[in-house]
Amino acid sequence: MTAIRIGRRNRLSEKPKILLICDSRENAEQTLTRAAELHEVVVVQNPMRAVALLGRERFAGVYVTSEYLQEALDIGRLLQNEQILEGMPDGVVLLDSDNTILWCNCRLCQWGSCESAIGKKFYAMLGSPEILGPDFCPFQTALATGQSTTSNLRSEDNRYFHVHAAPVHEPGGHPRHLIVTVRDVTVEMRQQQKLAAIHQAGMELSDLTADELLQMTVSQRIDLLKNNILHYTKDLLHFDMVEIRMLDQKTGRLEPLLVLGMEQEAADRVLYAQPQNNGVTGFVAATRKSYLCEDTTEDPLYMTGASGAKSSLTVPLVLHDEVVGTFNVESPQPRAFSESDLQFLEIFGRDVAVAINTLELLVAEKAGTAAESVEAIHSAVALPVDEILSDAVNVMERYIGHEPEVVERLQQILHHARYIKQVIQKVGQRMAPTEAYPQAMQVEERPALKDRRILVVDADENVRSAAHTLLERYGCVVETAHHGTEAVYMIRSTTDSNYDVVIADIRLPDMTGYEFMLKLKEIMDPAPLVLMAGYGYDPGHSIVKARQAGLPAQAVLHKEFRLDKLLAAVEYVIATTDVVGQV
Repeated sequence: MTAIRIGRRNRLSEKPKILLICDSRENAEQTLTRAAELHEVVVVQNPMRAVALLGRERFAGVYVTSEYLQEALDIGRLLQNEQILEGMPDGVVLLDSDNTILWCNCRLCQWGSCESAIGKKFYAMLGSPEILGPDFCPFQTALATGQSTTSNLRSEDNRYFHVHAAPVHEPGGHPRHLIVTVRDVTVEMRQQQKLAAIHQAGMELSDLTADELLQMTVSQRIDLLKNNILHYTKDLLHFDMVEIRMLDQKTGRLEPLLVLGMEQEAADRVLYAQPQNNGVTGFVAATRKSYLCEDTTEDPLYMTGASGAKSSLTVPLVLHDEVVGTFNVESPQPRAFSESDLQFLEIFGRDVAVAINTLELLVAEKAGTAAESVEAIHSAVALPVDEILSDAVNVMERYIGHEPEVVERLQQILHHARYIKQVIQKVGQRMAPTEAYPQAMQVEERPALKDRRILVVDADENVRSAAHTLLERYGCVVETAHHGTEAVYMIRSTTDSNYDVVIADIRLPDMTGYEFMLKLKEIMDPAPLVLMAGYGYDPGHSIVKARQAGLPAQAVLHKEFRLDKLLAAVEYVIATTDVVGQV
């Protein structure tokens, strides 16, 4: 409602003004007839309108009729606290039902870049911002329901405001005015947006469809992950100097995975997860604590990384409560990183750790599947190929000295049969390389067993099959025979290279282990023999006789033998034979 003015204005000088708050013009004339002769009387019908006028004009006095006294006192208290409201970081606004500003503190004027906001529309003052919700009509809702409402606004210059509208309850009807507080939440909103973007980036680091996975090799997946990490680190976090190292859980060494903008000497530096003498990276990996180096020239832990770096930020890569690596970024500016940067990098670092783990699981799954496939194929053909070898050498023994062409043909069969086993083994190594397995699944390296030829002589098919399974995973080339005579034939038929170790049961179908040892010595000197004994009675005393004939105690196994004992016995015989051969 427009204010009503009573009285005349002197052309030479204006009369002092009195603000009258009452319910009608008639009451105003009756109340202040004499005052109107000396003053200009401005009449408003509610205290809220009076506040708006008091903010724009000067008055000599304010007269309030009794029916508005309590409300006017409340407004008076608001005006008495105006200095407090002016100093608040939030905007405080008094609105009418048309969203017109009746009063506000200076904060809203600062945001609207004007000297006075009184009489202007609220949304216009903020540049007609977009209403983001949750309530898309907060002021109308507050007036209609009599309840407080909130909403978020976004201005054209990408600033964000949070508004809270509380209705002013007036006697005798619905509220017609609102007290609105306005808070600039730009920093918080941008931080939330960045966190959301980091979360989204983390999900996309190694996000591939099944078809894409099938078409990509392990190295291509690793390259894709590295490229994605660099992309988001530069474009989202705005870090240009990056180093990621992965922790070798066995050695404690921090191996470089990704390096950008670092000195080559720093990239090649050997670092361990130790709090001393391994720079910030080693300290972070050892303590699992993030480290903010504000000035590299004054920090005793810092070791030169990027050329000219003046500050750095390093966080641990943590997966399932275990440190798996480190993520380091550097800047040519001192104190370039804030606590927010630390928080963002820690969050992104967790996503990086998960992505790397996912990639390792995919590689391990592929390697495991390949290994299972190769092992299944090898298990299916190992003993049948051994049968071909056995049959071939038995037939060849009959034709030696009689049919050279037949012998030559049989030797080709032996060669091809052995070649088949080697091909299967090499294909398996390519499809499922040892380094592709996670550390928990990797087979311990035994360099002494690599490419060694092992002959296992036992009538028990389970033993012959187990020999293939246990020894071939360490790179051995295993062949088997059913009895001693067959083993002798196989040893004599080997033209290109002899067996490195012969493992035989002490109770073969056709001879004792001691007797087999004597025959072996006639063919091979020294005889690289390992004898296997069961826990039952040895009627031929093979072990005793073999030991008396020079068989070392380390070359005796007891069924069911443990894998470590088997490997130790084979390695001992290989080492002993190699030394004798060199002499």
